[in-house]
Amino acid sequence: MCKVATKWLGISLFSFFAVAVSTPTMAGSNVNYRNHVAVARQVDQVIEQGLKEKGQPVAKMASDEDFLRRLTLDLVGRIPSVSEMTLYGLDPDPLKRDKLIQKLIESEDFAVNWSAYWRDVLFSRATDTRARVFQGVFESWLREQMNSNRPWDEVATEIITATGDVRENGATALIFAHQGDAKEITSEVTRIFLGIQIQCANCHDHPTDTWTREQFHQMAAFFPRVAVRQKRNEGPRSFEIVSFDKARGNKGRDILNNPERLVRTFDKNGDKKITRNEVKERIQLARLFDRILELGDKNGDKALTAKEIKDIPLPGGNRRASTEYYMPDLENPNAQGTLMQPAFFINDEKVAKGLEDTRRRAQLAKYITDPDNPWFAKAFVNRVWSEMLGRGFYSPVDDMGPLRDPEHEQAIELLSEAFTKNGYDTKWLFRTIANTAAYQRGLSRQTDERKIDEPVAFACATPTRLRSEQIFASLMELSALEENKDSIAIGRGPGARFRNNPKAQFTSLFNYDPSTPQEDLMGTIPQSLFMMNSSIIEKLVSAKGTGPLARIVKKYSDDADATSELYLLVLSRDPSKNEMKICREYLEKNDNRNEAFEDIMWSLVNSSEFISKR
Repeated sequence: MCKVATKWLGISLFSFFAVAVSTPTMAGSNVNYRNHVAVARQVDQVIEQGLKEKGQPVAKMASDEDFLRRLTLDLVGRIPSVSEMTLYGLDPDPLKRDKLIQKLIESEDFAVNWSAYWRDVLFSRATDTRARVFQGVFESWLREQMNSNRPWDEVATEIITATGDVRENGATALIFAHQGDAKEITSEVTRIFLGIQIQCANCHDHPTDTWTREQFHQMAAFFPRVAVRQKRNEGPRSFEIVSFDKARGNKGRDILNNPERLVRTFDKNGDKKITRNEVKERIQLARLFDRILELGDKNGDKALTAKEIKDIPLPGGNRRASTEYYMPDLENPNAQGTLMQPAFFINDEKVAKGLEDTRRRAQLAKYITDPDNPWFAKAFVNRVWSEMLGRGFYSPVDDMGPLRDPEHEQAIELLSEAFTKNGYDTKWLFRTIANTAAYQRGLSRQTDERKIDEPVAFACATPTRLRSEQIFASLMELSALEENKDSIAIGRGPGARFRNNPKAQFTSLFNYDPSTPQEDLMGTIPQSLFMMNSSIIEKLVSAKGTGPLARIVKKYSDDADATSELYLLVLSRDPSKNEMKICREYLEKNDNRNEAFEDIMWSLVNSSEFISKR
């Protein structure tokens, strides 16, 4: 590549924006919420004022090369190609950053990248890990919603109120992942859509927040009438999310619902007990009897009385199959507990007694997404901001609440209000955040050795570890394996293809819960071994054949030019003077040029910089 193509113009949008946009001095006052640039500048004013009050200087704006790499990873989940870097570096347009942001947001890869993010948010804490078999259905469904820019309140509502076949309706994923358990669904709905961890109030009042145990179980009372049921048909094995608004009379629960009648029916010798021998002719009951005996036979006589059966606790704390929800009695776990009426813990809004399942959940979704409920918008804003800038206003991202003190509170209030006023337009929010100076700052100090200091909140860029999807897509970009992307892409369908394709295996190895704070993320030995020894890496760094390294060493006879091209390919930047010196010395003492460049590329791919966002 010619040297002029590697020079970066470093033109900042903000010199233009400072003239084009006049913003008020106080957050939220007279802001044009429709104008993403105006909102971005107002957010920057708030943050910069806060940093100034703390005596904290801000970093310079990131170079074009660093901005391009960061933005491409954040929005479409891969590193930029060398040609993209060249064209962007040569573009003199002062508005090119905003134009690039818009272009990437409108690409299909944007929806692919962020649907994978939400897939991991939802399934990383699944009660039943077997539900992951169907996570591709959720990912495909959410990709469609994001491509069409469906408002976030509508997406959340559909997930909370979903019913139907889990193979056909991706919105059923959250309820299916937690097997219809009211308490687990409550915990995840509040964590994901409100950023609040109310599950700590399951057994006692929340130790560090205002939520009470009663409020937790009032929330859980929105979900007792939803269930996961295996489908009975001739097609592939599947499950469905169903509502039941009348007491269910099926198998094991039916047996436990009327123990007196059960004993009267099968007590052949009049001892007011039943044994396995007495029920053996009833095949279904005989299959369940040993399990019931194990749970209920308190005196070890291999027989069950009506009282022993009645005292068997059912899963989830409910004494009997019911269309209502009971808060368990901690002093007497076998008791039925206290009947709870659904109420939204944020504002104590209650619904009518006896309301059927679909209407209960629809009402809850309405409470959650109501513009007057600030936590819904804040939860989404905080997640996107945290993922793009490396840390959120609140941290961890799913542990917000009225007793938490966020960084730059006025900034998240402003962004959340603007997000709400724009009808929960997710693409608008991404474009706004990407246009802030806070997002576009460089590292606190960048020397020739690329030294990275410990970042201060939003005063400079925060290096963060890439998600598995981003690492894999970047490896594919390096390999130029465009023809392989669809064949190994995750989320194209459920079942065996998900479990067996290379991308799924890579995701399983490198995956982590996106709600985990960056400082808690640690690499593993299997991950390191993969990056050092796997066949994918071996083929990638080979100087033989027609791979990227082979093309570079053939095209550039000058070692310095080849080294520069290799750094641009892998790390999206030129080598520093010290790096160039190290590479030159290594090449000089190695008799085999191809092998030397293979070693250099291998070291770049295995560097922490490659699997990080700077």
